[in-house]
This record gives sequence, structure tokens and C-alpha cells, in this order.
Amino acid sequence: MDVLAQGLNVIKTHKRVGKRSCIIKPTSKLLLSVIEILKKRGYVQSYEYKKDGRGDQVIVYGIGPINNCGVIKPRFAVAADEWIKWEQRYVLSKEFGMLIVSTSEGLMTNLEARERNIGGRLIAYVY
Repeated sequence: MDVLAQGLNVIKTHKRVGKRSCIIKPTSKLLLSVIEILKKRGYVQSYEYKKDGRGDQVIVYGIGPINNCGVIKPRFAVAADEWIKWEQRYVLSKEFGMLIVSTSEGLMTNLEARERNIGGRLIAYVY
């Protein structure tokens, strides 16, 4: 079971039917990190992590301008000089959307990784 794929799918489907919030269950540290990146980039307004006896859940508020999002499987390795190739494959245009990548310095967007000149593994795309 891919918790990240399920969480991004819940966000995408709630956005498509016009809802501004959603509840994602189950959660993981990776999912929380990805939602934090979405918050920083303005794709969601805020989120709340709730831990109770029946399982953890994340409530996402203010779902913004998301047209599509999803995980990238298999998690392709990207060298520092290959960012343009992978951006052309998964992102619609240069300034529209982002890739979320796992690097040795933590989870970040493709723009941050290119700026720092580091590679990593592709995790998800959002536009």
C-alpha cells in the first residue's frame, strides 16, 4: 500500500469535485513532508495532523491550484546535470509545476535541487 500515492490521489479528487478540504488516512512521515512542501509552494493553505487511538490522519485545508499530482514510480535516480530532461518529462512547462525529490539534504523541489546542484530520487509531481 502506497500511502503517498493514496494521499495525493485524495487531494486531487477532492480538488476536482470542488471541495476545499480533505481528510487523509493513513499517514506517513513522507506524506507529511510532501504536504509541507505543497504548503510552502501555495498548493494547499494549511494542514493539521491528528493522532488518535484509531489511527493517524491529516486534514488538509484550502486546496489550491492543483490540476494534477501523483507519485513517480519507479523512483528514478537523477544526476545533478539531468534536471531538464526529467522536468520535460513530468512537468508541463518551465514555470508551471514542480517535481518533489528526495536528496541527501532532505526532501525538496526540483528547483531547489537544481539551484544547489545536487541530484536525488524523484518522488512526486504537482502542477
